[in-house]
Amino acid sequence: MYIKNICLSLKKYKFLLNQLISRDFKVKYKRSVLGVLWSLLYPILTMTVMALVFSNIFKFSTPGVNYLVYLLTGLVMFNYFNEASNLAMSSVVANFSLINKIYIPKYIFPISKCLFVGINFLLTLIPLYIIIFITGTPLNIYHLLLPYAFICLFIFTVGMGLILSAVSVFLRDMFYIYGVVMTLWMYITPIMYDIKMISEELQIFFKLNPLYHYINFARRIILYNEVPTPFTFAVCAITAILTLLIGVIVFKKNQDKFIYYI
Repeated sequence: MYIKNICLSLKKYKFLLNQLISRDFKVKYKRSVLGVLWSLLYPILTMTVMALVFSNIFKFSTPGVNYLVYLLTGLVMFNYFNEASNLAMSSVVANFSLINKIYIPKYIFPISKCLFVGINFLLTLIPLYIIIFITGTPLNIYHLLLPYAFICLFIFTVGMGLILSAVSVFLRDMFYIYGVVMTLWMYITPIMYDIKMISEELQIFFKLNPLYHYINFARRIILYNEVPTPFTFAVCAITAILTLLIGVIVFKKNQDKFIYYI
């Protein structure tokens, strides 16, 4: 019921939501010569550096598929979660001046950050598909299923954003702790390496990571021309919805106290 109320409020405050997203774009690309083009160049430049390091120095490879496409697929999805969750975490604290003056549904702030970064994420799909074409990776009809993984990733990120934004109001150390957590999270997510390089015992632990399943869903389609298994479909949906529900509960329970701690 509360999620339904959130959706109705987002519709009611659509203008404010648009203004918040527009403001974020202006701030991010202010005085930037290339502007939005950075959304296209950044993943390619990052991929190039990581590919040179991990394929040439550490000799990482992905037998049977192109390593660049493998790397960039994981990179664009993980980068979305990383940037969106970080911005969502500070969104309530950063907008204290608005919260203190007028009534605004507080959850609109972390959600606006996830949507803002989501637009950038859609732009990063352009260099991904450019690399797919350049490397000769075949396209297939299963690409139409990719939005399922992207939507699940978005829902999961919104859930995490609600949790983090609520916790950070009471515990400012969270801004520093989460940076360490994300560094660890990046290494336990098979972005630059194949999970088959890890022992089967450890693979069980790595597969507890929801990001693994979202990225694996996309890779099965893009690289292996396969429809993900029903289990993968279910895991993606369950982890996303469960995280969102936890995020909504945590945020709703604590939002009335924010004014005393911000």
